[in-house]
Amino acid sequence: MSSELTAAKSEAGRVLSENALDHARAVAPVLRAAADQIEAERALPPHTLAAMHDGELFRLTLPRRHGGAELPLPQLTQVAEIIAGADASAAWCLGQASGCAMSAAFMDEAPARKVFDPPDAVLAWGAGIQGKAVATEGGYLVSGTWRFASGSHHATWLGGHSKVFEADGTPRPGAGGRQVNRTALFPRSAAHMADDWHVMGLRGTRSEGYTVENLFVAEGLTLDRETVTECQVPTTLFRFPTTIVYASLFSSVALGIARGACDDLLALGLEKTARAARSSLRDSPVFQIRLAELEAQLGSARAYQQDAVAEVWEAVDRTGELSIADRARIRLATTYAINEATAVVEQIYRLAGSTAIFDDQPFERRFRDIHAVSQQVQARHSNYETVGRFMLDLDVDTIFM
Repeated sequence: MSSELTAAKSEAGRVLSENALDHARAVAPVLRAAADQIEAERALPPHTLAAMHDGELFRLTLPRRHGGAELPLPQLTQVAEIIAGADASAAWCLGQASGCAMSAAFMDEAPARKVFDPPDAVLAWGAGIQGKAVATEGGYLVSGTWRFASGSHHATWLGGHSKVFEADGTPRPGAGGRQVNRTALFPRSAAHMADDWHVMGLRGTRSEGYTVENLFVAEGLTLDRETVTECQVPTTLFRFPTTIVYASLFSSVALGIARGACDDLLALGLEKTARAARSSLRDSPVFQIRLAELEAQLGSARAYQQDAVAEVWEAVDRTGELSIADRARIRLATTYAINEATAVVEQIYRLAGSTAIFDDQPFERRFRDIHAVSQQVQARHSNYETVGRFMLDLDVDTIFM
């Protein structure tokens, strides 16, 4: 790439970074108006995707060399929260795609441009190292089935986390005696998609499974996001591992859902009189107290999460290192945020009374969406155990931090 084009892309990324929150606020009303359609179609409709692409929301974590924002993690979490307040599925897809897009910093520039430079580029991938990549001339033959690929319906490329084998079938050894694994990237059109996303909440993420069999993937289209030495863009964002980025973004999705539910409850309280009640919700001391308590509960969880992310970001930006203590701090704050947001939405659902059960009201959808979020690995109560073990100077598996 010419130096002039590189400079132009870098400048575009800088401008995007400065305006990212405004872009998110501009897209939010489009998503809010389409919430019922997103739910019914179990996917993001074309006009909502167009709005997100026009706002360049899927480019926020791309390196500047690709015109991306390299947006700092604290601002990324705020974008996710804004979008989640409008539609949780759109926010979850954006969070997933944002983590995936960071792959561009771990690839040579030319193959990364092939994946990420088109204006509608979205990379999605499924959970876990479920594939097999057999070394062959120039790359790998990849086979596997992966599930839970959020946004796979609108993705242009997919990724498959795979264990690496030599051409003779023997496992390729890596550091610490573990088998080497790599993520292979391939066009969505090369995979067989499974219509297997029939769920209670986050329906619009269309987190489908997909399969490839003996698919050739060139070496340049594979990467290891967790190996620091493979990073070609040594700026602050790309010093954060996938697990920390997802924890930060998905906890903000939960906070955004709860924020939206609080706003919905406030609107309801201004107009509703419960059946057989002596006064309107607005004039009820019990409702007044609970409304204020829930606002404080959500605000406390958000402040804790935001402070942790911001302070860790500042430390990594200053030192160039992400310590285990930093990882533990974010893990604790994000796990707490998801679970507190879930508790807030549960209480709001009850306070809304019979209004909450109707599908033309937002309460039941937010209730279902937050409980889908709460089932994800980032919300597990075992995360508290991991952090507690670290605090007590016991052995921990850092993969969960």
